[in-house]
Amino acid sequence: MEKVIYTATTEDPIDPVPLAEALMMAGAMRVRVNRRDADVAPADPLIQRRGETLPDVVVQLWLDSANPMRRAGVDAVVAAHTHADSIAAWLVSESTIIANTTYPPERGKRTFGFAQMAFLTLPPDMAWADWRTIWRDSHTRIAIDTQSNFEYRQNLVVEPLSLTAPPFVAIVEECFPPEAMTDPLTFFDAVGDKAKFQANLKTMMDSCARFIAPGSIDVFATSQFDFG
Repeated sequence: MEKVIYTATTEDPIDPVPLAEALMMAGAMRVRVNRRDADVAPADPLIQRRGETLPDVVVQLWLDSANPMRRAGVDAVVAAHTHADSIAAWLVSESTIIANTTYPPERGKRTFGFAQMAFLTLPPDMAWADWRTIWRDSHTRIAIDTQSNFEYRQNLVVEPLSLTAPPFVAIVEECFPPEAMTDPLTFFDAVGDKAKFQANLKTMMDSCARFIAPGSIDVFATSQFDFG
């Protein structure tokens, strides 16, 4: 089984249910839709962007094969539900660091809290192997220890599947409690403890600086809808 991640813009917030149903009819084994909408608007101050336009929707799905002839049906469904000329897609290898057992997703319903999506690029002065070692083998533990994330998935990009796909090397999804949208102490797992907040913030920022160049990533909050 292979995993594909799509991003796209839409006219209005997309209805995840008919989209997921159509994708499954077209061959997807499992679907997750991450939507930027009013529920996550309070997290807008947390947005980071490398360009002018952020996607309105992220579609994650699993297929028996991501070969173009086996993927054509789901490609068409994504295009029919979004601005087709905005679509980018990547084949990824997913690693579930923290499964959401605290607030398990209910099929087709909005998952508790919010899902922060981060799209990472390779710094121009860093070798891919060194970047991967820092991110996967060192930073992972720090991201767990310094934040209130209750779900954490790392998607290592295998290859782009569209000509317009930005040169991302990884796509990260982390779920947080709703209070983390506006309360930094909640985000950094330090409610009621300003000293711990400052320590966690510094540790996290110092770690990110090792493998993320300034202005090189897209980060935004989404509402998550899972169709297992």
